[in-house]
Amino acid sequence: MAGMRPRPPPLGGVRALGPWEDGGVTGTLVLAGTPIGDIADAPPRLAEELAGADVVAAEDTRRLRRLTQALGVTPKGRVVSYFEGNESARTPELVEELVGGARVLLVTDAGMPSVSDPGYRLVAAAVERDVRVTAVPGPSAVLTALALSGLPVDRFCFEGFLPRKAGERLGRLREVAGERRTLVYFEAPHRLDDTLAAMAEVFGAERRAAVCRELTKTYEEVRRGGLGELAVWAAEGVRGEITVVVEGAPEKGPEEVGPEELVRRVRVREEAGERRKEAIAAVAQEVGVPKRVVFDAVVAAKNAR
Repeated sequence: MAGMRPRPPPLGGVRALGPWEDGGVTGTLVLAGTPIGDIADAPPRLAEELAGADVVAAEDTRRLRRLTQALGVTPKGRVVSYFEGNESARTPELVEELVGGARVLLVTDAGMPSVSDPGYRLVAAAVERDVRVTAVPGPSAVLTALALSGLPVDRFCFEGFLPRKAGERLGRLREVAGERRTLVYFEAPHRLDDTLAAMAEVFGAERRAAVCRELTKTYEEVRRGGLGELAVWAAEGVRGEITVVVEGAPEKGPEEVGPEELVRRVRVREEAGERRKEAIAAVAQEVGVPKRVVFDAVVAAKNAR
């Protein structure tokens, strides 16, 4: 088992030891942000941590090799893979290394570990064993896309990846249909058109959004517009790493939601598998009107056919 190794002080200064390093009994788990595109965005401390860690746990060891070559650094510690397929099995092993005094560096393919990437299980297990956990801050697709979107940034929430199945995807979107904060999603390029179409259906085709593609890379693109417009654009095919930023729900009083919109929202929920009674109750709560108002709108629409 590797011995405990405090991180050397930064260049040009002396770093005070934390209480966990002054006679502490465990090592340290370091979550390191890696570039989301441009290698020049690598934080300066990343090379230092890669060179000095006792164990480097990487989502993809081949990508790690390319990263270390670009940074001109050679890891002195043991390199192991840590990805979705072996995360559960490898976590106990890494925790034992940490408890024994090792400095374990966790890196994913791009961005910050545990943010829609492997890492959460290891962090939770380390915290459970009173292991020190720290980070090397780095680029984030979430914050970069949010900043570039042109949408409000004062309040936002990150929703990660939506479910692949259409019904589950609609259900997840309906849960945040009334969310006032700006929403940020990750999405695979081959599912982008279906996702934007579903968003247009649930949030409204005119809801503003931005599709951020290949951030910080050569072919970076930020496409802004209404969800309906963006869904049509995406249907032609989109490639690359995708982050979608969606404007929060507008503030509406009950009088601004007419009968047709109430019926449409109920229909969306029914098509996704909800019973009519449950859909009516959910829509009523969503828009702030009595259930009877929604029920009457649904009945009137049915009778008008």
